[in-house]
Amino acid sequence: MRCPYCRHPDSRVVDSREADDGALIRRRRSCPECGKRFTTVEEAVLAVVKRSGVTEPFSRAKIMSGVRKACQGRPVDEDAIALLAQRVEETIRARGAAEVPSHEVGLAILGPLRELDEVAYLRFASVYRAFESLDDFEREIKSLRAEPGSAG
Repeated sequence: MRCPYCRHPDSRVVDSREADDGALIRRRRSCPECGKRFTTVEEAVLAVVKRSGVTEPFSRAKIMSGVRKACQGRPVDEDAIALLAQRVEETIRARGAAEVPSHEVGLAILGPLRELDEVAYLRFASVYRAFESLDDFEREIKSLRAEPGSAG
Protein backbone atom coordinates (compact mmCIF):
# COMPACT_ATOMS: atom_id res chain seq x y z
CA MET A 1 0.00 0.00 0.00
CA ARG A 2 1.48 3.33 -1.08
CA CYS A 3 1.90 5.99 1.64
CA PRO A 4 -0.52 8.91 1.02
CA TYR A 5 2.02 11.38 2.49
CA CYS A 6 5.36 10.57 0.84
CA ARG A 7 4.18 8.10 -1.85
CA HIS A 8 6.61 5.40 -0.61
CA PRO A 9 5.46 2.15 -2.26
CA ASP A 10 5.37 0.06 0.92
CA SER A 11 3.81 0.25 4.39
CA ARG A 12 3.60 -1.92 7.48
CA VAL A 13 0.29 -3.07 8.99
CA VAL A 14 0.15 -2.05 12.67
CA ASP A 15 -3.42 -3.16 13.46
CA SER A 16 -6.32 -4.87 11.65
CA ARG A 17 -9.98 -4.90 12.68
CA GLU A 18 -13.20 -6.06 11.11
CA ALA A 19 -15.77 -3.38 10.40
CA ASP A 20 -19.33 -3.48 9.07
CA ASP A 21 -20.09 -7.04 10.32
CA GLY A 22 -16.92 -8.47 8.80
CA ALA A 23 -17.57 -7.18 5.29
CA LEU A 24 -14.78 -4.61 5.61
CA ILE A 25 -11.32 -4.67 7.16
CA ARG A 26 -9.83 -1.51 8.67
CA ARG A 27 -6.04 -1.55 8.75
CA ARG A 28 -3.85 0.93 10.60
CA ARG A 29 -0.60 1.28 8.66
CA SER A 30 2.79 2.87 9.23
CA CYS A 31 5.12 4.15 6.53
CA PRO A 32 8.73 2.97 7.02
CA GLU A 33 10.00 5.97 5.00
CA CYS A 34 8.33 9.01 6.64
CA GLY A 35 7.00 7.32 9.82
CA LYS A 36 3.46 8.68 9.42
CA ARG A 37 0.42 6.50 10.09
CA PHE A 38 -2.73 6.16 8.04
CA THR A 39 -5.83 3.96 7.87
CA THR A 40 -7.08 1.90 4.96
CA VAL A 41 -10.45 0.23 4.56
CA GLU A 42 -10.45 -2.94 2.49
CA GLU A 43 -13.37 -4.88 1.11
CA ALA A 44 -13.34 -8.42 -0.22
CA VAL A 45 -14.92 -8.31 -3.67
CA LEU A 46 -17.01 -11.29 -4.68
CA ALA A 47 -17.51 -11.83 -8.40
CA VAL A 48 -20.04 -14.02 -10.21
CA VAL A 49 -18.95 -15.75 -13.42
CA LYS A 50 -21.90 -16.00 -15.79
CA ARG A 51 -22.39 -18.88 -18.26
CA SER A 52 -21.17 -16.62 -21.05
CA GLY A 53 -17.87 -16.13 -19.20
CA VAL A 54 -18.64 -12.52 -18.28
CA THR A 55 -17.76 -11.62 -14.68
CA GLU A 56 -19.85 -9.19 -12.64
CA PRO A 57 -19.89 -8.18 -8.96
CA PHE A 58 -22.13 -10.23 -6.67
CA SER A 59 -25.39 -8.40 -6.06
CA ARG A 60 -27.68 -9.17 -3.13
CA ALA A 61 -30.27 -6.91 -4.80
CA LYS A 62 -30.24 -9.18 -7.86
CA ILE A 63 -30.87 -12.22 -5.64
CA MET A 64 -33.78 -10.41 -4.00
CA SER A 65 -35.22 -9.44 -7.38
CA GLY A 66 -35.22 -13.03 -8.63
CA VAL A 67 -36.69 -14.39 -5.41
CA ARG A 68 -39.29 -11.60 -5.34
CA LYS A 69 -40.45 -12.63 -8.84
CA ALA A 70 -40.75 -16.26 -7.73
CA CYS A 71 -42.72 -15.19 -4.64
CA GLN A 72 -45.10 -12.90 -6.53
CA GLY A 73 -48.65 -13.42 -5.22
CA ARG A 74 -47.42 -15.65 -2.39
CA PRO A 75 -47.72 -14.88 1.34
CA VAL A 76 -44.02 -13.99 1.67
CA ASP A 77 -43.00 -10.65 3.14
CA GLU A 78 -40.08 -8.47 2.09
CA ASP A 79 -38.16 -9.15 5.31
CA ALA A 80 -38.15 -12.89 4.59
CA ILE A 81 -36.82 -12.23 1.08
CA ALA A 82 -34.08 -9.97 2.48
CA LEU A 83 -33.08 -12.63 5.03
CA LEU A 84 -32.98 -15.28 2.32
CA ALA A 85 -30.71 -13.08 0.18
CA GLN A 86 -28.44 -12.45 3.16
CA ARG A 87 -28.28 -16.19 3.87
CA VAL A 88 -27.38 -16.91 0.23
CA GLU A 89 -24.63 -14.28 0.28
CA GLU A 90 -23.20 -15.68 3.53
CA THR A 91 -23.21 -19.19 2.04
CA ILE A 92 -21.40 -18.02 -1.09
CA ARG A 93 -18.85 -15.91 0.84
CA ALA A 94 -18.18 -18.78 3.27
CA ARG A 95 -16.70 -20.77 0.38
CA GLY A 96 -13.80 -18.33 0.42
CA ALA A 97 -13.49 -18.00 -3.36
CA ALA A 98 -13.13 -14.59 -5.00
CA GLU A 99 -15.14 -15.80 -8.02
CA VAL A 100 -18.15 -18.10 -7.99
CA PRO A 101 -20.03 -19.55 -10.97
CA SER A 102 -23.60 -18.28 -11.38
CA HIS A 103 -24.75 -21.92 -11.23
CA GLU A 104 -23.56 -22.13 -7.60
CA VAL A 105 -25.47 -18.96 -6.72
CA GLY A 106 -28.64 -20.54 -8.12
CA LEU A 107 -28.06 -23.71 -6.11
CA ALA A 108 -27.51 -21.64 -2.97
CA ILE A 109 -30.93 -19.99 -3.52
CA LEU A 110 -32.90 -23.22 -4.02
CA GLY A 111 -32.50 -24.65 -0.49
CA PRO A 112 -33.57 -21.58 1.50
CA LEU A 113 -36.33 -20.79 -1.00
CA ARG A 114 -37.73 -24.30 -0.63
CA GLU A 115 -37.92 -23.76 3.14
CA LEU A 116 -39.55 -20.36 2.65
CA ASP A 117 -42.28 -21.27 0.15
CA GLU A 118 -42.62 -24.45 -1.91
CA VAL A 119 -44.63 -22.80 -4.70
CA ALA A 120 -42.04 -20.05 -5.07
CA TYR A 121 -39.37 -22.77 -5.02
CA LEU A 122 -41.11 -24.58 -7.91
CA ARG A 123 -41.37 -21.35 -9.89
CA PHE A 124 -37.69 -20.53 -9.38
CA ALA A 125 -36.57 -24.11 -10.05
CA SER A 126 -38.62 -24.27 -13.25
CA VAL A 127 -36.72 -21.30 -14.67
CA TYR A 128 -33.34 -22.11 -13.10
CA ARG A 129 -33.39 -25.76 -14.20
CA ALA A 130 -35.16 -24.96 -17.50
CA PHE A 131 -38.18 -27.24 -17.09
CA GLU A 132 -39.51 -28.15 -20.52
CA SER A 133 -42.54 -30.31 -19.75
CA LEU A 134 -45.12 -31.27 -17.15
CA ASP A 135 -42.97 -34.31 -16.41
CA ASP A 136 -40.25 -32.01 -15.11
CA PHE A 137 -42.74 -30.37 -12.72
CA GLU A 138 -44.17 -33.74 -11.65
CA ARG A 139 -40.69 -35.07 -10.90
CA GLU A 140 -39.87 -32.02 -8.78
CA ILE A 141 -43.21 -32.20 -6.93
CA LYS A 142 -42.60 -35.88 -6.17
CA SER A 143 -39.21 -35.02 -4.70
CA LEU A 144 -40.83 -32.27 -2.60
CA ARG A 145 -43.38 -34.73 -1.23
CA ALA A 146 -40.82 -37.48 -0.67
CA GLU A 147 -38.48 -35.43 1.52
CA PRO A 148 -39.24 -35.31 5.25
CA GLY A 149 -40.43 -31.97 6.60
CA SER A 150 -42.15 -30.94 3.37
CA ALA A 151 -45.74 -29.79 3.46
CA GLY A 152 -47.23 -32.19 0.98
